[in-house]
Amino acid sequence: MKDIEIFGHEHLKKHLVSSAERGRVPHAQLFVGPEGCGALPMAIGYANLILKKNTPDLKFMGDILHPDLHFVFPTTTSEKVKSHPTSKLFMEEWREFIKDNPYGNLMDWLKQAGLEKKQGVINVEDAADVYKTTSLKSYSGGYKVIIIWMAEKMNISTANKLLKIIEEPPAQTVFLLVAEAEEDIIQTIRSRCQLIRFNTLPEHTIATALMEHEGIDKDEATKIAHQCQGNYSTALHYAKQDSSDQEFEELFIKWMRTAYSAKGRPSSVLELINWSEEISVKGRETQKKFLEYCLSMLRQALLINYTAHDLVFMKTSTPGFDLNKLAPFVDGHNIIDFVEEISKAIYHIERNGNQKVIFTDLSLKLTRIFHLTK
Repeated sequence: MKDIEIFGHEHLKKHLVSSAERGRVPHAQLFVGPEGCGALPMAIGYANLILKKNTPDLKFMGDILHPDLHFVFPTTTSEKVKSHPTSKLFMEEWREFIKDNPYGNLMDWLKQAGLEKKQGVINVEDAADVYKTTSLKSYSGGYKVIIIWMAEKMNISTANKLLKIIEEPPAQTVFLLVAEAEEDIIQTIRSRCQLIRFNTLPEHTIATALMEHEGIDKDEATKIAHQCQGNYSTALHYAKQDSSDQEFEELFIKWMRTAYSAKGRPSSVLELINWSEEISVKGRETQKKFLEYCLSMLRQALLINYTAHDLVFMKTSTPGFDLNKLAPFVDGHNIIDFVEEISKAIYHIERNGNQKVIFTDLSLKLTRIFHLTK
């Protein structure tokens, strides 16, 4: 397996390398950073550095097959795993994911594992596996490292079960929790971890990575780096022209046009209901990503409306539409309502609400928000 490149975060690298070399490794650390910042590659590199003392022939950044390196990550039931899903049952897919896209997000992982129509969760069965793992002696006679990726996806039963062992793990056992939403992890676990906070990646770091590792020319790499807002995963999607981006754009345009026209055209209400049925059959993670995409598009339209063109980075490719046409209808009178209602929908989808009801209700609210009196 090729080495995993860790872009940027030089000060964090120095800190982690120093702690490993001096043998001052906290037993529980929480790596928190926005999507695409490289927290997972950093955790893997750090884990390998800790384990390297006992196995000096290992690759520094790329080896995830070490017998003393263990992973926990969100899963769900599938054709392959009918019940009681655990991370161990998806290790083959996980290795491929790390090899292909170590900066990937939760949706990328669920697609890789064929789970994109469901929500990924870290189940209590994973906690039981962690207890079994930590009760055994390490293979190399030194440290054991457990990386919990997307730790905010632990359900409450899992979090409570892991609390004790994270607080007082066996000797030479290190927990590295990797998360994007620190506030979604229960406070009792957060308080027992040393916090390592990541920022978004600088534009020049992303541009250099795209040129050196993806073979993209300087002008295109610079453009993508400006558009992706410090998210290397998004940069790769732009570079590879991910088909999901085009699908989201088409869904967004149809939704906005129909919602706006509903005031003077009653038949649009039926079209909105049909649109809601169309998106309700997609996976919850896909639905959440789509709504986040919509928020970004609306914010970009607002910037255009207020002539802040230098801050606009999202582009459209659908013939007959661009953000300049949407911009006049998004302003200070309605942007807060747009954000609040879409954010509420994301919240309810995360909590397994009825998707068709959520999107139908949201669609009807959008028709009102578009026509708020100025």
